Amino acid sequence: MKKLVKVLCLIMAIAMICSCFAGCGKKGYTANNTKYVIGMSGPLTGPAAIYGLGVQNGATLAIEEINANGGLNGVEFKLEATDDMHDATKVATNYSSLLEKGMQVSLGCVTSAPCAEWTNLSNEDNVFFITPSASNDDVPKYDNGYQMCFADGNQGKAAAEYVSENYAGQTIGVFYKSDDNYSNGIFEQFKENVSKDVKIIETVFTDAGATSFDSQINALKDCKFIFMPIYYTPASIFMTQAKDVIASDAVYYGCDGFDGIDAIEGFDIKKIPQQVSMLSHFNSKATDGKTAKFIKDYTNKYGTDTLNQFAASGYDSVYAIYQAMSAAKVDDVTISASDLSDKLKEQFQGGFKFKDAVTGGGNDVSWDANGYVNKTAIKFIIKEAD
Repeated sequence: MKKLVKVLCLIMAIAMICSCFAGCGKKGYTANNTKYVIGMSGPLTGPAAIYGLGVQNGATLAIEEINANGGLNGVEFKLEATDDMHDATKVATNYSSLLEKGMQVSLGCVTSAPCAEWTNLSNEDNVFFITPSASNDDVPKYDNGYQMCFADGNQGKAAAEYVSENYAGQTIGVFYKSDDNYSNGIFEQFKENVSKDVKIIETVFTDAGATSFDSQINALKDCKFIFMPIYYTPASIFMTQAKDVIASDAVYYGCDGFDGIDAIEGFDIKKIPQQVSMLSHFNSKATDGKTAKFIKDYTNKYGTDTLNQFAASGYDSVYAIYQAMSAAKVDDVTISASDLSDKLKEQFQGGFKFKDAVTGGGNDVSWDANGYVNKTAIKFIIKEAD
């Protein structure tokens, strides 16, 4: 009998432990917090760390400012950041860890592949997130997810509008990675929306570790405008190899994957004679307004190595959450993630506008019902032509 009682007690204890861990991820879980906790997962180490550290730094700066001004009705915010090294297999563990740390709302993930995993996990638990930088079109496919960055498709459309206005009747070049969702997704929308009188010479690559682009460079050597919806590493290799082949007055034009190209170790952008530019929603050279103040404060605290649109988006994402929570009159620091999500979804689906953004040219930011952001796009010149 005693043995049976011990076995039953052991079973009950195990059940209680399992219930505790499972409860952290279930809808309705109430956080035992003294501060509102914002969670994020991003590459804080590894090759993509410039993105994750930018978001972490920008978000931290925003939280410090909010707390210095009294928080939300006297309650401060706290950021919990986890490192996924741009590896989607690490996201589930990070997500569970953040729930255990009291996460009530989040910035999701920094990069798109990990954020696809986050999207599914957060939907199951109804955890609201605004990703500063995960641009894949499917990231906000559920009603608890939103983007502060342009979706890939929207980047393609915006780039097409720019080219149609400035290169009508001309021949342009395109260099993209045809088997990459980011690169191919942007180019497909670009091709669909660009003016029909713009002739396009397409060049592609598929090897992520490619170190020679001689054939692509030769095909594009007569183009004065080259659209490159790719990440900065292959772009830097292409530019280095093409600097004496492509005309010096040609223009390289990328999307958010170009952000940080001027800080790549071993790549001296000053040796590239062509103009290097990108579609962006952040002007890191702004000299007035809220954006200029952000640049000054960020640089004083973190330097310039991670001063990019990821940092600015991280900053804006925290302030958007703060403003939406304020508009929703949130006043319970122990509110569950699911209950807070319901309040925030009501705001974002009801026409909420984020004011005083440092991205989007300083204009108000809004969102479509599908989670895509509406903000002003700019052509940002990273390096002028020689």
